[in-house]
Amino acid sequence: MNTRKLKVGIIAGGQSSEHEISCISAGGVLAAIDRNRFEPVLIGITKKGEWVLPVADQVLAILDGVLPEILAGESKHFEELVKDLDLIFPILHGPFGEDGTIQGLCEMFGVKYVGSGVLASAVAMDKSFAKPIFAAHGLHVAPGITVKANSPIDTSHLTFPLFVKPARGGSSRGTTKVKEASAISSAVSQALAYDSKVLIESGIIGREIECAVLEIDGVATASPLGEIKIVGDHEFYDFDAKYLDGSTQLVYPDDLPAEIYLGIQRSAVDAFNALGCKGLARVDFFYADGKIVINEINTMPGFTATSVFPKLWGKAGVGYTELISRLIDSV
Repeated sequence: MNTRKLKVGIIAGGQSSEHEISCISAGGVLAAIDRNRFEPVLIGITKKGEWVLPVADQVLAILDGVLPEILAGESKHFEELVKDLDLIFPILHGPFGEDGTIQGLCEMFGVKYVGSGVLASAVAMDKSFAKPIFAAHGLHVAPGITVKANSPIDTSHLTFPLFVKPARGGSSRGTTKVKEASAISSAVSQALAYDSKVLIESGIIGREIECAVLEIDGVATASPLGEIKIVGDHEFYDFDAKYLDGSTQLVYPDDLPAEIYLGIQRSAVDAFNALGCKGLARVDFFYADGKIVINEINTMPGFTATSVFPKLWGKAGVGYTELISRLIDSV
């Protein structure tokens, strides 16, 4: 007996500064999805916000150092694109995708989708809202302040180096490491190019530890941990280090004390549940001076075969294709 394949819309691109990374993630999913069970349909959103069925030769990978972009295709309205789909996998990073907007659109049209809902997506995207919730649930956060354009900036209670970043950004775009007070203003201006709200935080000097959370049978479950090692000359884990020049490595921090290792895994699940997340998330931490400090949670993390989220679950024995299938089955 033939079982009908589920028709899955893979949405890529979007209007955020992470448009290109979304394309790369979508390319990874399209290459690995189990086509015996699923029929994927690529749906693109251009940087101007036009919904399209991309051209057949749409590039979804970095070629010769050039990042991919959704440029052309058959223009369609959202309701036309989704009318024959069983569900969508919105592989959109950053604003206008990971922040609850695409989730709200799906809710309005009654379309099932992979990942967190409207509220959890919106709160996780806005670090200025997520941090107080994490703190209220007993998680340690970096000291910091939130500022807007032309608002007074008082960093007297913060310690250098500072990190200045968009409150609702991603992939470290618009983020600056500041070592002296004279550089704060320009760093804020740079972050304001990406968002109207900016976080200024005391830098946590320690190990960068990441944990992938996956709902398994409805229960948030932590992956093995990964540690980001910067092997190039970057000041921090910035956009180029993450995606362009191969200057970072993911290693497995088996040298962490057992209570710290388990503590980070518990904290990742606590953060996931505190925001009411669903499906998947990657939770980023610092481990410094014996303390676990949560940095942020990503409800739609990078999703190529070599991204941190799939690699951490690969360490647990869950392959990339199986991971995609589990996420679709969880909807």
